[in-house]
Amino acid sequence: MSTHEPSDFSASIGEQLASFIDEHRSGLTVCLDGLSEAEARQRLVPSKTTLLGLVKHATFVERVWFDEAVTCRPRSEIGIPLDPDESFDLTEADTIASVRTAYVQACVASRKAVEHLGVDDIVNGNRRGPLPMRWVYLHVLRELAQHCGHADILREQVLASRPR
Repeated sequence: MSTHEPSDFSASIGEQLASFIDEHRSGLTVCLDGLSEAEARQRLVPSKTTLLGLVKHATFVERVWFDEAVTCRPRSEIGIPLDPDESFDLTEADTIASVRTAYVQACVASRKAVEHLGVDDIVNGNRRGPLPMRWVYLHVLRELAQHCGHADILREQVLASRPR
């Protein structure tokens, strides 16, 4: 976790961005709390989006932006799909515990991978070409915020479908 709160106005922009990202990481981590395995896998929309799939996809996002983009390692070496849509695919081995653990580990690795980088440092491993870390942080923040919103709605639907 970042040592600064998003509302810490004395923190640097990099620290503030990291804090906002951590806030959304936490939101995705807890979206699975108290759910059964079946509820976490429940498809309530036509896409592959499920609560468990969102957290699995967020693991992919972490690895793309804080491993591939920073280290220039190919996705095949990292062990992630080439296509982002595939990152929502669940296997029988995927459980709430295993997906959450993988996500938490990816977040820890992400923080470590960028601890030496400033917002104006350039990373070269993304398909778009060289990008400043500021752009990477903003992109990840936007994506995690969007997925937290999806998770809030899906969780509300799952909980509302429980027998009363």
